[in-house]
Amino acid sequence: MERHLLSGNEAIARGAYEAGVQVCAAYPGTPSTEILENTALYKDDIYSEWAPNEKVATEVAYGAAIAGARSLCAMKMVGLNVAADPFFTAAYMGVKGGYIVVTADDPSMHSSQNEQDNRYYARAAKVACIEPSDSQECKDFVKYACEISEKFDMPVLFRTTTRISHSKSLVTFGEREEHEITPYARDIKKYVCAPANAYQNHPKVERNLEELEKYGCDCPLNKVEMNGSKIGVISASVAYQYAKEAFPEDTSFLKLGLTWPLPMDLIRDFASKVEKLYVIEELEPFMEDAIKAAGIDCIGKDLTGKMYELNPQLISERVLGVEPETKEVSVKAVSRPPALCPGCPHRGFFYTLSKDKNNVVTGDIGCYTLGMAPPLSCMDTCVDMGAGFTVGMGMSKAFDIAGDDSKQIFGVMGDSTFFHSGMTGAAEIIYNRGKVIPVILDNRITGMTGHQENPGSGYTLMGEEGVRLMPEKIMEAYGYKPFIVDPQDLDAMAKTVEEAKASEEPACIITRRPCVLLKRAPKPTQKCVVNTDKCKGCRKCLGVGCPAVGFADGKAHIDPAQCIGCTVCAQVCPFEAIETQEL
Repeated sequence: MERHLLSGNEAIARGAYEAGVQVCAAYPGTPSTEILENTALYKDDIYSEWAPNEKVATEVAYGAAIAGARSLCAMKMVGLNVAADPFFTAAYMGVKGGYIVVTADDPSMHSSQNEQDNRYYARAAKVACIEPSDSQECKDFVKYACEISEKFDMPVLFRTTTRISHSKSLVTFGEREEHEITPYARDIKKYVCAPANAYQNHPKVERNLEELEKYGCDCPLNKVEMNGSKIGVISASVAYQYAKEAFPEDTSFLKLGLTWPLPMDLIRDFASKVEKLYVIEELEPFMEDAIKAAGIDCIGKDLTGKMYELNPQLISERVLGVEPETKEVSVKAVSRPPALCPGCPHRGFFYTLSKDKNNVVTGDIGCYTLGMAPPLSCMDTCVDMGAGFTVGMGMSKAFDIAGDDSKQIFGVMGDSTFFHSGMTGAAEIIYNRGKVIPVILDNRITGMTGHQENPGSGYTLMGEEGVRLMPEKIMEAYGYKPFIVDPQDLDAMAKTVEEAKASEEPACIITRRPCVLLKRAPKPTQKCVVNTDKCKGCRKCLGVGCPAVGFADGKAHIDPAQCIGCTVCAQVCPFEAIETQEL
C-alpha cells in the first residue's frame, strides 16, 4: 500500500474519502482549515463547500446525514460555540448516514481567543468523542467514526488539537469504500424535534450512550499496552505521544481513542494492574475528574497543570521530577510582532481613524484585528466573530445613558465575517437606532486563515464561479446609505469618514480593495523609494505601521523587497520625500 507524509488535517480528508463520505462543509478556522481544502481535492467523490459560518456548515452536513449520506463538518473549537444549537439537537434526533463534527482545539492559543476544551461538548450533548493521536489515526478513525455514528445513531465529535492537525507523520493509504445512500423516507418523530418528539427520543439517547460505553471497553479505538505493573498512564490525543516519550520504558499505557463515554470497566481493570496511575491530558481534567468520580485513584492535573500545551520535557519535569539538561546561548531572536502586511488595504482605514481620539473602534476577528497594534493602536474591543457591530451597539447605548455624546463608534469587520455573523448585527443597529457606523473592510477574500473563498469572492471552494454577494446591496436593503471608498486613498478615506459622520441617514462604510496577496489582485506596477535629500527625519512615515518602512542613519528607509507601492507612506510624508518608481 502507498505511504504518504500527511498532516493530521490532510489525513482526515483522506479518511473522509476512504470512508465513503459524500458531503463536507466548513467555515475556515485555524487549526482546522486544511481539512476542507483537502476534501475538495476529491471533488469527483465528495461535495465540499465553504459555508457562511459554522452553524450553517453543521446543518448542511447534518441534512446530508438525515438524507442518508455520510457527512463531515469541520471547525476550530470556538466555531462549535456558533454551531452548538444544531449540534445538541442532532444528538436527540440521531442520524441515517454517519455524521462527524470535527472540532480542532488550540491549546496555548496559537490563533485563538481562548483555550476551551471541547471534549465537554461531547459530554453535554451526549454524543461520542473520538481523539486521534497521529496522522494515521486521523485517517483511520474517520471510518470508525462513521460506523459508530450509524451503529449508535448519534453524531460523533472528532476532536483534534493544533499539534495533531498540523504535525506530519506517515499514513498508509487504503481504497475508498462507497457508502450507499438508501432511499429517503419521512420520519417525523425522529427528525422533527418538537418537544413531544424530543421527550420520547431522550431515553434512546441515554440507552445508546450506555451501549457505546460497553463498546468502548473492547473496541479498536482503545488499547492497552502492558509493560510493567509499577506505573500506568491513561492518555489520549497528542498527550499520549508526549507521555510515551517522557515515561520510563516499563510504563504501561491505556491509550484512549474513544474518550466519551469513558470505558470505565476497562479503566478499572487497567488501574487494578498498576501501583500508581497517572492521567496525562492537555487543558482540563476531563478524563481525570470522571475517573476519580468513579472511585479510581489517579493523579494528573495537580502535576501537569491546566493551562497551555504539554510536551515531553514538561511531563518529565513536572510529573517525574527530571530536570531538563539545558545550555545557555547568547543569541537572541529578533522580535517580530505580527503586523498588517505591506500594502494591506486595511492600513489606510485604521490610520485615518487613529487621527481622532474620540473615535471608538469595536473590532472583530480577522487580519484587521492587527489594527490594535502600535503605532496604529486603533481598536477598542475584539470579542468574537460578529461582535464588531453588536458590541459597538451596546457601547453606544451605554454612552447615551451616561450622556456622553463625544464619542463616535465604528463597528468594524471584514467581508467574510460580515457574511458569517455580521448581517444580524447590522440589522440590530438600524432596528434599535444605534449610534454606530458599521464598517465592512472588503478585501474580496477570507484573509486571515489563508485565502478561502466566501459569498463575496465570487467563487466556491471547489473552484466554480458563484454568485458574488455585494455587502452594499445588503446594507441598502436594511436601510443604510453606503459609502464605498478605496482605503489606500487617504484623502478619500478621510472625506468618507466625515461624510458618514455627517449623514442624516444611517450610514455605513465599505472599504474596497483586494488583499495584496490575492492571486486575482492586480500586480504591483510601482514601488516607493525615499529621496534622502528631501527627508527631514520626522518619522511621520513610521506612523502608518508598515513593515517595509524603517529608519536608518537618521533617514526613512523602505525595504524594496517588501514594498508593493501602495503609497500610503508617501501620502503622510509632509516633505514629499517618498517617491514612486515604476517596476
